[in-house]
This record gives sequence, C-alpha cells and structure tokens, in this order.
Amino acid sequence: MTDIPAPAYKPFRLSMLVNDRRYRSLTFQVIVFILVMAGAWWLVNNTIRNLALMGKSFDFGFLWQRAGYDISQMPIPYTANDTHLRASVVGLLNTLIVAVLGCIAATVLGVIVGVSRLSKSWLFARLMTVFVEIFRNMPLLLWILIIYAIFTEIMPPPNAYRGENPAASMIFFDHVALTNRYTAIPTLAMTNDPGSLDLGARITFNWATIAFVVALVGGWFIRRAILSHAQAVQDRTGDRPVTWWKNLAVMTVPSLFLIWFFGLHFETPTLQGFNFTGGLNVSNSLVALWLALTLYTAAFIAEIVRAGILSVSRGQSEAAFALGLRPNRTMNLVILPQALRVIIPPLISQYLNLTKNSSLAIAVGYMDLRGTLGGTTLNQTGRELEAIVLMMLTYLVLSLIISAGMNIFNASVKLKER
Repeated sequence: MTDIPAPAYKPFRLSMLVNDRRYRSLTFQVIVFILVMAGAWWLVNNTIRNLALMGKSFDFGFLWQRAGYDISQMPIPYTANDTHLRASVVGLLNTLIVAVLGCIAATVLGVIVGVSRLSKSWLFARLMTVFVEIFRNMPLLLWILIIYAIFTEIMPPPNAYRGENPAASMIFFDHVALTNRYTAIPTLAMTNDPGSLDLGARITFNWATIAFVVALVGGWFIRRAILSHAQAVQDRTGDRPVTWWKNLAVMTVPSLFLIWFFGLHFETPTLQGFNFTGGLNVSNSLVALWLALTLYTAAFIAEIVRAGILSVSRGQSEAAFALGLRPNRTMNLVILPQALRVIIPPLISQYLNLTKNSSLAIAVGYMDLRGTLGGTTLNQTGRELEAIVLMMLTYLVLSLIISAGMNIFNASVKLKER
C-alpha cells in the first residue's frame, strides 16, 4: 500500500491575500467591511457636526418630557400628562394591534380566495378574480380613504339605534353596531373578577388572563408529551395509540373550567344616552385601516396561494382521488401541505408589507407609531432626526422578528429528505 504524502503548502506571503483562493475571499470581505464602517462613521460624524453648527445636539432626553396630547385609542392607560416615551409605546401597541389583526384576517381571506380561484364553478372563480384584480391594482391609501369615508359618511349616527322602531339596527345577532363615529362591539366580562397584578408604571395584568395563558401553555407542553409518548409506542410496537381525545381534552378542558370559574361572558353594547355602553367602542379609523390592509393584502396572498397550489403536480391529486379521498380532504391533506413550501417565503414579504403599510394610518387619524413618535412628538419637540431614527429602528426590529418567526415555521413545514 502506497502512502500519498500531504501536499506541502508554501510559506505565507502578503501576495497570497490576493493570489491564493484560501485567503482571497476573506481579504475582500475585510476590505468591504472597512469601507462600510468608514462610510457609516463619516455619515454619523458629518451629521453631528452639522447639528452642532445649527445649535442642536443628538440626544433622546425629549422622551421623558411631558407629551401634552391625547390619544383616542389606548391599549394601556395614558393621559396627556404622560411622557413622550409612553405615548410612543401606546403608538407602537396600536401598530402591533392593527398588524396582528390584519395578518390573521388577510391570511384567512387570502387562502379562501386563492383556493376559490381554482374552483370548477366558472362564475365563482371569475368573481374571485375580479376581487383580486380590483384590490391589488389600486393604491392602498385610496382604499383606506374610501373605506373610512364609507364609515363616516354613510353609517348612521348612534341615536339612529334609539326607539322602538329605530332607523338602524345592529348586526351579527344584535351584537355589533356600526355608527359614523365608532363601531360598538361586545367585550369580555367576568362575573367573578379575580383582580389584577400590578407591575408598576400603571401596567397591570388580570389574574384571569394569566390563568388562561398558563392553562394554554401547560396544555401545549402536555400535548407534546402525549405525542412523543405515542411516537415512542409506535416505534416500539408498530401500533400508534389513539391520542386525539387526549390532545383535545388537555387543550380545552382547563380553559372551559376557567370560563365557568370566572363566569366569562360577552357583554353586548347597549345605547345609553348619546353613546353605546357596555361593550367596546372601536374608532372607525382603526376599523377602516384594518379592513383596507386586510382586503389589499389578501388579494396578494390569494395569488401566492394559487401559485403554490398550481406548483403541486396534478398526479398528487389524482393519486388522492384514486385512494377515495374527497376533493376537500385532498386539498387539506395532500395539496396544501406540499404547497406551503412555495407559499410561505413570499407570504413573509406580505406580512412585512402589511406591518409597514400600517404607517398610512395617519391618513385617517389613527394614532400608531407614525402618528405619535413620528407625528405629534416630532412636531412638538423638534427632534426630527431622533424620532425618525427611533421609528426606523422600531420597524426594523419588528420586521426582523416577523422574518425570524416565519423562517422558523418555514423550516418546520418544509419537506425533509431521508
């Protein structure tokens, strides 16, 4: 047997940083990094010097000054005597509310429309095509203004719901009232309120909410343990035990018990005097923004879903039909799981677009991050550079969090090769 000696490498020389492929890529990366850092330093230094010439400084002390303005939609307690920092937090929470609600609603509607476009019913499929073409080919800002105008100009005033024969009637089984000032919706109420946990700075969490979160998280971990045990039994014996009723029980029984224990129920809004009370009055600016973002983004998601379904080979559905699966079961069990690997990557971009497009809320007076930190706070303090930098960093962090979460989900559903 002949031994092949290892190749002898020449001693290191500076010319090898360019000529030797082992070092060339590293050399170029270091050069690019130095140039980028030098450019960033020049930009920051030039900005600070120009601010100094104008008699300004770069600091964020304005965040602790009194805000002095009101916010209509407040997910946490806030008054005009609070700081600009708390006002910015309220705006950020308003942004998160419309972004989360928009992503959920747009996904559901987009999947329904995308699947419906492939329907064998010619009329139904063409109607879904009209929906997609109308909403995705008109500017989002225009849709926001149109929907907001419908709510403020066409919807009846609250007093139209008064009397034995009112001029307007509530919808959804007399639980929701659409008015030209706000939308009154039911809210959750408890017969046995356990009180709240005070964390300071007027931040409180109801003990019932904490109990529900603990029940759901604990049920999820127990479900994982049940599935792991079932998989171990299947690997050992070849037979998989029935686990669906156990999973259903651990995820629903604790929550149902808590609903009964706390007396959780819906409190329907009722007209008392000039306004609805007993429920939650959601500003029409939030409703209009949410609807516009949902309809606009759903049109794009529908096309993504349709493309993902069409990317699956027709032989997959034919094989499912040959096994006796019905069309709806074939779509849910065979087509959509394989289409997800095509759907999810562009879906991430739509979630990012929806979150950033929520900054158009200022057009209808909804006080999100753009309206608070980038609007009133910026105008009152004159700290335009600091406010813009904070907004940029906030939207960047939100986008990175959404991308990371969706990438993790994408990795969990992609096809695994053996």
